[in-house]
Amino acid sequence: MTDMTIKALRTTVLRVPWPDDPWLKGHPFGDARNILVLEAETQGGITGLGYLFLFRPGLKTIATAIEETIAPRVIGKDATAVEAIWHDLWRTTITYNRGGIVTMAMSALDIALWDAVGKRANLPLHRLWGHFRAQLPVYGSGCFRASGGDSMIAKALHYKQQGYKAIKMQIAHTDDLRRDVDNVRRMREALGPDIAIMIDINQGWSADVAIAQGKKIVDCDVYWLEEPVIADDFAGYMRVADALPEIRIVGGETHFTRYDLRPLIDSPSIPILQPDPMRGGFTDLRKTAIMAEARGKWMAPHLFPELNVQLLASIPNGLWIEDMSLSNDMFVEPVLVKDGMITVPERPGHGLAFKPEILKDCRVNST
Repeated sequence: MTDMTIKALRTTVLRVPWPDDPWLKGHPFGDARNILVLEAETQGGITGLGYLFLFRPGLKTIATAIEETIAPRVIGKDATAVEAIWHDLWRTTITYNRGGIVTMAMSALDIALWDAVGKRANLPLHRLWGHFRAQLPVYGSGCFRASGGDSMIAKALHYKQQGYKAIKMQIAHTDDLRRDVDNVRRMREALGPDIAIMIDINQGWSADVAIAQGKKIVDCDVYWLEEPVIADDFAGYMRVADALPEIRIVGGETHFTRYDLRPLIDSPSIPILQPDPMRGGFTDLRKTAIMAEARGKWMAPHLFPELNVQLLASIPNGLWIEDMSLSNDMFVEPVLVKDGMITVPERPGHGLAFKPEILKDCRVNST
């Protein structure tokens, strides 16, 4: 039996230049990608890999939280006791955590521990958790508002040519409500009737504005309206959903763990949940999926298709994978899209490894 006692945690902060990809035009994520890599090494030689991909500053703070809060409580524990470790960290940090930096630190560890467990079992995580499907539909995301209406449409048509059956465009945050409506109408006209159009508001409206704008685009056959109001405005979510029954109102990427998501989980008005694996880890993501299934809801987690494919391939209520092609160039074997579908990989654990040159050339610091 492999000794799975956690021997060490190693963190590395990376700053990775963006690839030379014209389809990333207009992205709002700064001049480089900020990545925190967490390796959980066991006494038996198995090392699990976790990582966080942040779109805002904060990685040094998270690395400090790992060193100060996480490592002292997990070194020497059994890496296969993932549930016990998550629960212990949550309970011991509850007076100053319940979301935010420490939860993100926990998430990096949780992803790494599940990777180690899968490697020990020599199974991909979707097999370890109970395989349900081998392929999942992908929607093409990243039709960025900052690139302008013409460029959003051009990117959506690029996705359509690649076989995607759905795209996601951004509106709001522009101070031009009329142009937002016009962009949606133009997108529908350009794509035709057979491609689903998802719309991301990124918390950019009040409930009143979301309702008024939604009524102006309802005849464009909008698949969903995402994060129409600020994440904390649960009452606003329900107002928008009740006022726009023809459009699915969805959200969850900004919420931390199933506890923060609970109002959306419990509401019959929110049919699809979009939790982020970096705000609770695989352990919490799986619990959210079970709670969602019990209420007849679907799961379409936020970004990170290379991680989320493991969850969605193992549950009956997996719906969509979001793809922005933000990280394929960083991995030895990326999870690729073909004809609008992702085939779940069969490598042990989550099956991901950063390219050695990325770890070497883009390193900011390590501990």
